[in-house]
Amino acid sequence: QVCAQLCRRPCYCPWVPPRCPRGSPLVLDGCGCCKVCARRLGEPCDFLHVCDQSQGLVCDYSSAPAGTGGTCNFEDDEEGCEVNGRLYRDGEVFQPSCKIQCHCLDGGFTCIPLCQEDVRLPSPDCPFPRRVEIPGKCCPEWICEGAQEQPLPRDARAAPGAVSPLLRYPCPPWGTEWSACSATCGLGFASRVSNQNRLCRLETQRRLCSPGPCPALPAALPVSG
Repeated sequence: QVCAQLCRRPCYCPWVPPRCPRGSPLVLDGCGCCKVCARRLGEPCDFLHVCDQSQGLVCDYSSAPAGTGGTCNFEDDEEGCEVNGRLYRDGEVFQPSCKIQCHCLDGGFTCIPLCQEDVRLPSPDCPFPRRVEIPGKCCPEWICEGAQEQPLPRDARAAPGAVSPLLRYPCPPWGTEWSACSATCGLGFASRVSNQNRLCRLETQRRLCSPGPCPALPAALPVSG
């Protein structure tokens, strides 16, 4: 019945097919009549405006009011995870920003920092080190304040067993396992102790983690008068 109302025969399609944004292929509409741009993840959809099936997307009506369109979502959304309003597939590695990299796994996600979190202590050649944001670069860098504020060489993380320019002896890598997530659901953090820094000193490192989404709170019952 819906097809009879929305699909007209014969087809009347635009002479020139639409120009689709990058990553959105041309596909037949829900009536199998005209070429349309396939809807991408998170975009609105309905019977005529179909989702990109080559990406495993279907039109999800579960959270839409009755009689309205849906949203393009993965067919099996239970094994995905949502970060900042965007959905990622299970096993997908993504970067919410240039400073952090995350991994979606079993409905939750873990993140590790991409910027080094080392500690720079004063030294004879750099008595006043300071960490600053450098225009055009994602990660902050150490500079020697008072020495024309030139960035220090990026030698903060030496290879296992190598000699750091600040050390005169090898630094065998050592560290503890990552601790359990500090939260049972939602966003938390895990920590460990490691010596992989320019001074081969033990320091606490942290990374974000999320065991899974928190269950929705039950709706409050109306108070009867």
